[in-house]
Amino acid sequence: MSSTPPPAKGVHEISDRFVDDFVSLAPSDATFIGISGYDDKLTDYSPEGFAARGELAATALRAMAAAEPADAAQRVAKAVFQERIGLDSELHQAGLDSAALNVIASPVQEIREVFDLMPTESTEHWENIAARLRSVPDALAGLRVSLGAGAAAGRCAALRQVEKVAGQCDTWSGGGDVDSFFGSLIGGADGRADVNATLRTELQAGADAAAQAYADFARFLRADLAPKAPTKDAVGPEAYQLWSRYFIGARLDLAEAYAWGWEEFFRIETEMKEVAGRVVRPGATLAEAAAALDVDPRYQVTGQDAFQQWMQNLSDAALRELRGVHFEIPDELMSLECRIAPPGGGNGAYYTGPADDMSRPGRMWWSVNTGQADFATWREVTTVYHEGVPGHHLQVATAVHLRERLNKFQRLLCWVSGHGEGWALYSERLMRELGYLSDDGDLMGMLNAQLLRAARVIVDIGMHLELEIPKGTGFHEGERWTPELGLEFMLTRTIEARDHVYDEVDRYLGWPGQAPSYKLGERLWLAARDDARKRGGADFDIKAFHRQALEMGALGLDDLREQLAQL
Repeated sequence: MSSTPPPAKGVHEISDRFVDDFVSLAPSDATFIGISGYDDKLTDYSPEGFAARGELAATALRAMAAAEPADAAQRVAKAVFQERIGLDSELHQAGLDSAALNVIASPVQEIREVFDLMPTESTEHWENIAARLRSVPDALAGLRVSLGAGAAAGRCAALRQVEKVAGQCDTWSGGGDVDSFFGSLIGGADGRADVNATLRTELQAGADAAAQAYADFARFLRADLAPKAPTKDAVGPEAYQLWSRYFIGARLDLAEAYAWGWEEFFRIETEMKEVAGRVVRPGATLAEAAAALDVDPRYQVTGQDAFQQWMQNLSDAALRELRGVHFEIPDELMSLECRIAPPGGGNGAYYTGPADDMSRPGRMWWSVNTGQADFATWREVTTVYHEGVPGHHLQVATAVHLRERLNKFQRLLCWVSGHGEGWALYSERLMRELGYLSDDGDLMGMLNAQLLRAARVIVDIGMHLELEIPKGTGFHEGERWTPELGLEFMLTRTIEARDHVYDEVDRYLGWPGQAPSYKLGERLWLAARDDARKRGGADFDIKAFHRQALEMGALGLDDLREQLAQL
């Protein structure tokens, strides 16, 4: 009798089996989403690895197309799976997955960042780290072949991305008196009784090999890929529309979104000028207000350890105060760790979700400049709410926690930027509504975050489609967007820190369609809430609305719009 299990036919069974099969082909993703058993391996980024994952997606889509949903929840789950994995397949067929290279979210970063999430409490954990370190050279070698094949087929990242990523590789590989990231990583094994001399030697050899592999990869990028890279950053309308659908989960009217971005930018800018008048004096510019707030002792924290503790305290307070009042937060979600991210990436904050079994908590990571000692908290209060609670942590960890209601794909692997970043940006606004941003400095920081996201809609769409700058904007009217104009706009029309702005523009150019997802997603969340309030009248319960919306898990914006209309 055959021991081969019968093929899964139900929506949830197909989804669960897809995740099991996927993580066997993408062990790095297993670590990112918190599935144990794969921490000694890295994902295969060679052409064969991408092909295997592409075939898995195609097979699962065929099975899902034949599946009959048994109820409303399964209908939603089927729609989510087909929309997300369908787009993955489109990107694969276009060769865009294996050619991806950018400064924030491509395999080069994933290979390094996966080590941030590896446990280090036992001998087995350190053995996994040693094994994974030994895998870094092969992972980068496979990626080198994929990027070379993509370049030969005319699918190569722009020169800007190639050069910037090479610089990141330099940082992670170390050099001179600076230890590599991998050398610093294994420093955590020093003095541990459960790490014997043999394992310590293996860790050192693995760290040295990984560092050398990143140094070699930087040379490959500069010597082999850069000469083939286009100097033009704009990807054009066809590629942009596909990436936009991937990040938004909807087919956007890009012209409407671009025009709305300008309207939203001016609305926020007007309010910020009013706040600036209170912070400094009537008629003060946004830059003057930012300069005043940056030196105000009320908003100063000195030292990275002190900054880490500041964000941990603020995050803990939000969890305590929102629980049971504005949100139902299970015990398992009450732990959120705040950490300083390793150097080498871009500036800013990001979130990583809890493990499938909740053994690893959700974490908020803050990337800062190497050696940075002074921090202005007025800019960052709103970011803690965005990355933590009620933002990404409440959203992502809620889905992970709902194992009895959502399948593995919905809980662990499904992420739609428009849904997730839209919710997190909506959460910032919600905290203002709840009275948490009444201080003018903190309010200026929140409005600046909103202004930045509106500027992203304008600049990202504008640069990649090379659109004309409208009349009445007061900025190079009638000219067409270029990266240089994008940088000038962000430097002169927002009050973001200067070094952050340079990172921002590089990010937009290498990650087309992602940056607008924040504001466009927030727009949908706000509209859906207003519609639900109108339908519910005096009976509308915003706490229930939020609970029901989050318990759906991640959805593309078209599907989200349909589901929220029923609340």
